[in-house]
This record gives sequence, C-alpha cells and structure tokens, in this order.
Amino acid sequence: MPNTITETKSETKFDLSTIQSALHENKMDGWLFYDHHNRDHLAYRILGLPPNQHVTRRWYYFIPATGEPRKLVHRIESGKLDSLPGLREEYSSWQELEARLEAMLAGQTKLAMQYSPRNAIMYVSLVDAGTVELLRSFGKQIVSSADLVSHFEAVLTDEQLATHYEAQRRLDEILAEGWREIGRRVRANHAASDEYSIVEFLQQAIKRASMVTEHGPNVSVGPNSADSHYEPTRASSKPIRRGDFVLIDIWAKLANQPEAIWYDITWTGVVDREPTDREHLVFNTVRDARDASIAFVKEAFAINTLIAGWQADDASRAVIRAAGFADYFTHRTGHNIATELHGNGAHLDNLETHDERLILPNTCFSVEPGLYFPGEFGIRNEVNMITRPGKAEVTGRIQNELVRI
Repeated sequence: MPNTITETKSETKFDLSTIQSALHENKMDGWLFYDHHNRDHLAYRILGLPPNQHVTRRWYYFIPATGEPRKLVHRIESGKLDSLPGLREEYSSWQELEARLEAMLAGQTKLAMQYSPRNAIMYVSLVDAGTVELLRSFGKQIVSSADLVSHFEAVLTDEQLATHYEAQRRLDEILAEGWREIGRRVRANHAASDEYSIVEFLQQAIKRASMVTEHGPNVSVGPNSADSHYEPTRASSKPIRRGDFVLIDIWAKLANQPEAIWYDITWTGVVDREPTDREHLVFNTVRDARDASIAFVKEAFAINTLIAGWQADDASRAVIRAAGFADYFTHRTGHNIATELHGNGAHLDNLETHDERLILPNTCFSVEPGLYFPGEFGIRNEVNMITRPGKAEVTGRIQNELVRI
C-alpha cells in the first residue's frame, strides 16, 4: 500500500485541548468519531464540521487523550476532514480501510464512540454494530461517549444561561396573560374560546416578544389533557367553557440567536369553579413528585455529589408510586434543555431509558412529572432547573395550586 500520510492545517471551531482533558478525566485512551452518509449529527457539531456535507464514503477521526489526532478518509473524498487538525491517511479498498484503521489505533485500547451498551441511551447510540464488531476484532474496548457528548453539547456558557432566564421572564408573562385571556373569552361567550384559538393567541404573543417556538404550544381541555402529547388542530379543537379543566404546555426561546436556550413549562387550571377533590389529590401528588426531584438535585449539588439522570427520575417516581398512581405516570420525569428543546445531556429518566449520564454543572433540564387518566384529565407540572457548581435552582415561577381561571 502506498504511504498517503499528509499533514493538514486547521481552522476548526472545536477545542482539542478541552476534549483531551475530558478524555483524561474519564480515563479513556481516545475518542473515535466515525460517519457515513451524515448518520452521526453529534460528530459534526462537536467537531465543528459543516452539517450538510455530501458524504458518500466512510471517514474516521481519532482524538487520542495525548498526542496528535489522526484521520482516515476515502481517496475520492479526501478533503472531508481538512478543517480538522492531524495527520491524514487515505484508503480505497475495504481491505486498505481495515488495515489503516487498525494501524491508526495501535497502542490505544479504551475508545469512546457514539455507542451505548444495549442501546440504553439511544440518543447517542449512532455507531452501527458492524463497526463496533470490527474494532473489537482489533482488541479495542468500545465505551459510550455519552458523558463526553453531554460535556460538549449540554454544558452552557454564562451568555447562554442568560438567554434562558430572559426567555423565562418573557414566557412566564405570556402564560399568565394566556390564562387571563381564556377567562375573558369564556365569560364573554366569545366564539374563539377553544383550544386552537388560544394556541394562536399564545403563538402571536411569543412572536411579539421576539421569541420562537416549534409546533406548539399545546392547549388541552378536559379528556384531551390525559394525552401527554396532544396537539389541537383547527379542525379538532375542543371548546373551552365554564367548568372545564385546562392544561397549557408552552415553550420558546429568543429569536435570531442560534445559541439561545429554551424555556419549557406546563401549568394546569380550572375555569370558573373550584377543583374537585380528585383534581386536588392528583395535582398535589404531581406537585410533591416534582418537589422531590428538585430537592434531590439541589441537595446533591450543594454537597458536590455526582448524580445521574435516572436517580433524579427515581426521586420523583417514588412519590407517585407511594400514592398508588405508578401506572398513570407514563413518561420520564424530565429532559435536558439546550439549543435544542430536547438536548443531548442527561434526561431525568429511569422509565423509558436507564439514563446513566451525569447531570453536569451549568446544564439546564425540565422536571415534569405527570399523571394521565384517559377519559378524565391529566396533570403535568413542569419547571426548568439550572445547575451550577455547588448549587441548583428552579428558573421560573412554580405552580403550587391549580390556576383558577
């Protein structure tokens, strides 16, 4: 095989020293990135590569914990990684690919990849089984990059955190006005007192506040609130009348700021009446489950104890289980929040997944337990939290009783 090693210059956006420090901290020999046909969107973001490249051949990029990165690319797409630092090798045949890949990784054993054992954390499980099998045949130990991904995807700057708090300030005001608007329309027998018209009202308010949302918000009346992902349409919209139970799930972030962070909340209320005993019971159970998870996270960060997402989920779920409602809590307790609404950090989840990712300082996530009774109503109580070294806090208004509309 001809020697095709070349050194390339880089103007990469990513910080090699930070990645290598994280590899040392996690006791890994290196991080192997691999892609074919743009399958691994995380690799493109973390490495600062253009996200919409035309990639028809496999490429590999290896960052060792110590030393210079290496890249392996196909000869007919040899420039795909030129923006990154390191030595470049090229291949044409599959035999050459395997030989050069094995040589590139010589002396390295414990390698992080976008892989999750048993597909437990499917959000980072992007490498195909065949590639993992190939690397294991070289004697490599493939471990999950999940916590590394969290470090580079979920940890937020002070400037980003400030955008979350500003979105929180604006959206809390919009939601409060939304409740008042429902009351005005109901009591005036307004023809536009229905789920979809209130969605439009909230969307217009979000736009006026120089924010953006995506396929939302959700306004759910009565039995519709028992569907945790209900989305009203103009055709299916249910009227809002006196005596109704209403759930509003609303989320937004600052417009025209690609690095802005979302704010995402859910509140519930009743129209022109007092809650029933059953609504009180369910609301209080969900509220107490929310508060148990909040307290668990706060206590852990106050004493600088590392915790995983599944543990914060367990704290909330234990309250609902003790109340006898376990079968009606059908989703995780919370999700990471970043530039994407459902970000790539730890979720508060020990139901849908066993999320072993650590909840890192300077990250944001929702806490949103819910109980859903088909044909009756559903209650979700959602707040957002931000962690800092030594502390954690809720970032907005906290609902402690049902809204009286």
